[in-house]
Amino acid sequence: MGDRGTTNHSEITDFILVGFKVRPELHILLFLLFLLVYTMILIGNVGMMVIIMTDPRLNTPMYFFLGNLSFIDLFYSSVIAPKAMINFWSESKSISFAGCVTQFFLFALFIVTEGFLLAVMAYDRFIAICNPLLYSIQMSTRLCVQLVAGSYFCGCISSVLQTSMTFTLSFCASRTIDHFYCDDRPLLKISCSHLYIHKLVSFFLCSIIILPTIIVLIVSYMYIVSTALKIHSTEGRKKTFSTCSSHLGVVSVLYGAVFFMYLTPDTFPELSKVASLCYTLLTPMMNPLIYSLRNKDVKEALRKSLEKRYFNSFFTVM
Repeated sequence: MGDRGTTNHSEITDFILVGFKVRPELHILLFLLFLLVYTMILIGNVGMMVIIMTDPRLNTPMYFFLGNLSFIDLFYSSVIAPKAMINFWSESKSISFAGCVTQFFLFALFIVTEGFLLAVMAYDRFIAICNPLLYSIQMSTRLCVQLVAGSYFCGCISSVLQTSMTFTLSFCASRTIDHFYCDDRPLLKISCSHLYIHKLVSFFLCSIIILPTIIVLIVSYMYIVSTALKIHSTEGRKKTFSTCSSHLGVVSVLYGAVFFMYLTPDTFPELSKVASLCYTLLTPMMNPLIYSLRNKDVKEALRKSLEKRYFNSFFTVM
């Protein structure tokens, strides 16, 4: 694992993103699929943010966090999808060194921030269900802003460390990244530097990111389930589980895909690419659908917004 036959990273001006190894005629189908999913991400997440910001009834901590979740989903999918779609039509499939660094940094920033934000949302549901009388006091506006800012801060610190470690490595003569975006594991494959320190620091970062968030999620939902089972009303239990099942579904998809991607041997690169689609595109697309279809307040706000728009349009025509 020396630096034999390598070129230093500073001499590399671009990388090649291999993408999906399929027949060329399938690139059009993949492009259309990515375009459809990305369009749904844009419509769903922008729509969710607009509804939350414009409807006074959704001015609560839960929807404040949900609006930030939509913002994060929108931006980290935008870091990945447009470049992937361009490369379906490009023969070179290249990405500049600076572009690769930027994509890596922004994706790491938003995905880590989302992990912390999901833990914050679990804590919010824990307070709302287990301590409803103290909810408005404990989940003050100031605390909500601090929790979201803290999530972004943790994401930023993690991203700076991970990006600086990865792009100070020396890369081999091959500039080919066997993925559809700049990710850590494919980049390490083309590095000829000693990776012991990098892997050690990465393991440490994963531990301080994943373990606390998982602990908060598990403990919060243990208390939530315990409290829900004590509710005598069937309707009350149903409402509690319905509120939390949306969040649990989002958490399960995101963490399941991340664990598969980063904690299993990279024996089948194509399978890893499919798994990475779950948290780069499918999760950002599904989150607005899950939260809107299973949430009465959001559905009611959307209905009133559409009725108001239709009403105004009708009288404008008249």
